Amino acid sequence: MIPITLAQAARDAGSEAGADVMVTGVVSDTRQITGGELFVAIAGERVDGSTLAGAAIEAGASGVLTADPQLAADSGAPADRIIAVEDPLIALGALAGESLRRAREANPSLKVVAVTGSVGKTTTKDLLASLLAIRGPIIAPPGSFNNELGLPLTVLRAGEDTATLVLEMGADHIGNIDYLTSIAPPDVSVVLAVARAHLGEFGGIENVAKAKSELVTGTKPDGVVILNAHDDRVRAMANLATAEVHYFGMQGLPGPHAEDVRLDALGHPQFTLVTSRGRAEVTLGLVGAHHVSNALAAAAVADAFGIGPEEIAATLAQTGPASPHRMAVTERDGILIIDDSYNANPDSMRAGLDALETLGKGRRKIAVLGAMLELGEASDAEHAAIGEYACKSGVDVVVAVGQEMDALVAGAKAGGIEVVETGADTAIDALSPIMADGDVILFKGSNGSGVWRVADALVGKES
Repeated sequence: MIPITLAQAARDAGSEAGADVMVTGVVSDTRQITGGELFVAIAGERVDGSTLAGAAIEAGASGVLTADPQLAADSGAPADRIIAVEDPLIALGALAGESLRRAREANPSLKVVAVTGSVGKTTTKDLLASLLAIRGPIIAPPGSFNNELGLPLTVLRAGEDTATLVLEMGADHIGNIDYLTSIAPPDVSVVLAVARAHLGEFGGIENVAKAKSELVTGTKPDGVVILNAHDDRVRAMANLATAEVHYFGMQGLPGPHAEDVRLDALGHPQFTLVTSRGRAEVTLGLVGAHHVSNALAAAAVADAFGIGPEEIAATLAQTGPASPHRMAVTERDGILIIDDSYNANPDSMRAGLDALETLGKGRRKIAVLGAMLELGEASDAEHAAIGEYACKSGVDVVVAVGQEMDALVAGAKAGGIEVVETGADTAIDALSPIMADGDVILFKGSNGSGVWRVADALVGKES
């Protein structure tokens, strides 16, 4: 961020503060304080950040943003360092919006690129972070900082020397992305897919589409909207755009597409990338055929910025998984581990099983699966379908982890798959006697299922 006074930060947040000190950054974790940061005190399930206000000031924070100024004062924070607000998250968003406005004024060439979609957001964001570094200094969030806390914190990292700010925008309710774009209106936006994620929250896939379309309507009118040509719901969003519309994935439409797609022996997609500036041969550093679409989305943004196909191809080849638990492939003591356990919905679960089938040819295939959460009334049917899909994918053993797995277990057993049922805390003990040299093991499940912890335990155990 461009440094401002604590008083200015308070005004940005709709409040006031008395101390004449400078704010050089914003954090919500006291462990990230190095000196000069404004500490945003969030009331969590276990700890109210306001109780840490005094410790934050002592560690070097310039001030504290809190909804409980009395608690902050009781913890030792000086009154003139406290910014009192009704809702710290809303105030944080206001701070971020003003900070970005100043950065854009100081550097008119700064561009904001935003990505949304039911699947592939973080991978595409990571690819964009590599590709757009070609333009100059880049800010992109670690992991999935895509909500009302993570996105503003990412925006606040941008300063007058930033060339590109890459943002991931997630949603589990209609209106989420509309709010995020009000903080950071994108110059270029990308909609990847409308899939069956958070169905229980949204109430149906059409509402998922409506939520994702908020990125299109929130894009700056003089910007560019990039849409997945192969997703009918996404493609229809062109009707909502006031910005220029590009596509990815289909020949004949403005934007890149892939020709001659195949997989190498290690599951890396290979294809001919065709853009408005020519063509180039690509071998992705990622594993899994589904990443072709993510790569094309990133290439579409790069193409819109004038980056040539050869440069795009070289960068895509060098970019592997940058965020944890996303199709990370490792081999430990003769066992191939496919860790795609960060999250799951029906479409990404099928993509994971496809990767297991490809990489597991001629080897025994074990799928360690957790529940796909927030599917609402569709949950049983979707889980049963995944059990059946595991059969079609040639899975030999399913290790079903945690709750809400009955329908998936029944579907797998009906297809003749050996099934082991276990909890997240005992899964590694259940898996250990099953594993053998030469096996290929997929880890996949919603974050709340705990499958990622099992993957971590196995990698740690095997290493």
